[in-house]
Amino acid sequence: MGSKLAVKHRLCSNDFAELSRERAAALLTDDEVRVRIAAGELLGELCRRDGVQVYLRCRDTVLEGVATNLERDSQSDLSAEEQKKKEKLMEKLFGTQAKEVSDAQQIFHDTAGWRHLETWMKCLQEVIEGCGSQFNPHVTQSLLDLLFCALTHTNRFVRETGFNVCGSLVTCSLQQEGVGTVLQESDTILLHGQQLAEHFATGLADNWSQVRMAASVATRKFLLSMPSEDVRKKYYPLLLPRLCLNRYYVAEGVRIYSQETWKKVTQTEGKALVEEYITQVVDYYMEATTADNHAVREAACACIAELGSKINRDVVRPHVPTLIQALLESFKDDSWPVRDAACVACGNFIQCFPEECRPQMDNLYPLFFANLQDNIPSVRQGAAVALANVARAYGSESLQFLLQKVQEGLEGIEKQPASTEKYSGLDKGPATYGVVKKLRDNDMDLHTNQTMYSCGSLAPKMGRGRGGGCMDHQFRKPAEPWELTEGCVHLLAELSQIPTAVQQVAELLPQVAQAAAKHHYPQHLLLLETVCKQLPVIGRGVNKQLFKRKLEDFLDPIFYSLTSDNQLTCSAAAECLLQLSHFLGPNILRGRVEMYNPHYLDELDKITPAQPSSIM
Repeated sequence: MGSKLAVKHRLCSNDFAELSRERAAALLTDDEVRVRIAAGELLGELCRRDGVQVYLRCRDTVLEGVATNLERDSQSDLSAEEQKKKEKLMEKLFGTQAKEVSDAQQIFHDTAGWRHLETWMKCLQEVIEGCGSQFNPHVTQSLLDLLFCALTHTNRFVRETGFNVCGSLVTCSLQQEGVGTVLQESDTILLHGQQLAEHFATGLADNWSQVRMAASVATRKFLLSMPSEDVRKKYYPLLLPRLCLNRYYVAEGVRIYSQETWKKVTQTEGKALVEEYITQVVDYYMEATTADNHAVREAACACIAELGSKINRDVVRPHVPTLIQALLESFKDDSWPVRDAACVACGNFIQCFPEECRPQMDNLYPLFFANLQDNIPSVRQGAAVALANVARAYGSESLQFLLQKVQEGLEGIEKQPASTEKYSGLDKGPATYGVVKKLRDNDMDLHTNQTMYSCGSLAPKMGRGRGGGCMDHQFRKPAEPWELTEGCVHLLAELSQIPTAVQQVAELLPQVAQAAAKHHYPQHLLLLETVCKQLPVIGRGVNKQLFKRKLEDFLDPIFYSLTSDNQLTCSAAAECLLQLSHFLGPNILRGRVEMYNPHYLDELDKITPAQPSSIM
């Protein structure tokens, strides 16, 4: 580090610089990773000081170090001590039966460090950045082939570092032009641009978020360094669809960076560019809906919904049958976040293309209603939003069908058993997974002799048809009647925002109140929480006159919730009374409560203090 500072600030002689180069080259194979990284940084500073001659003198050493570390025999390359450490780590990761796990070695190599290869790559990156534009003539096909081997390497750290090197390679020879930086059309990077774009496209779809992020950085540098829009457009068919999808990727860093890249690259022409390359965009979205990574499938559903709502409908219309079929398949996904995204996307798509989607409605309705009674609360809410969009698209023919299903769902609470044999010992808390928490937390079969995966990887534990890992997105249990009833309450709240449905929604309010009055099952507080949250929404939708006639039916459930031990339900009831006070007027609400049950006034006054009557 001291030598690096001396070189950086020009405090050394030529002899010292030459000696530093020799020592740095020798230390690139040191056993300590920090020493190897520091040696690479020193070589980078020497390149800044003395130019590309430093690279030429150590080129064979650096490139040979990368090449020889790309492949290795996992056993013969390890010392006895290293082999012992590896076996200990394997046992910790995969249990005592690690040797019997067929893919344990592959998973280990995907995630563990790859000896010296990563630091050799970092050294090459430092040298490229140090040489700057002088490195441009030395970008050869053999060098690119070596880098491309790293970009397709089995180890994710190597792939990540490889994309970082490519990002530096793209920008090493940028020429200043006005206020921006662009490559010259004769630049060797542009001569190999198609190869780079193909590997960047692969990186933008990598299962590891860190690799996807590194590829995103390199892709932004690549596209923004193009000398003109015409040159940039050559690479849009490959890169544009992937950049577009990554704007919805689950990893926040990738998502935000991709959104910023989209704005920088497309300026105000993003919509027009998607329309221009609609075939490539649709093809990639279709491919993404079948990816092993559940986060990619979820993002693909969101992107398909975006096509329907934001892109010119005449441009999208020829692709509607293909897209709706992909959403239909995603609707059946094992992963509940994908089912949820597909459900909401289908609702939006149906609203945008009602006639094109009509032939699929017989297949879609059962899936919508399955989500409406799903075990996951957010999935039930998404189904309600989607079904409301179906009602908007098809009008009364769909509305009557939906209202009939709502009525059946509300009446179905009568079938809810006080407890079930399988879930008789469940916690009564408000947790999202409260209905399955206790049994699954104490199920030894689920937590014994199971392969453990890194939380950084979405591939092993989120694949289609596979389970495991620390978050089981594939878990399902049979729906219970109260879950369908709660989904119907969400649906009524959404339908109340449709003017033609207001009268019929109001007529179903007494049945909602009757369902909320059932307290014979452990999860009734969860239903009451939802009723309290949605009641003000329904009230504003159906208007004051209709709602005031039904208000008294809900006072007992609201005040029961207000005095419950469940903090979420209690809070929802208090917020419900506040919103009803603002909506109806504090004195009107107080008068109705006093007339119905004066004992409730003490609780009401704690939330909405009595307002003095105006005297004329």
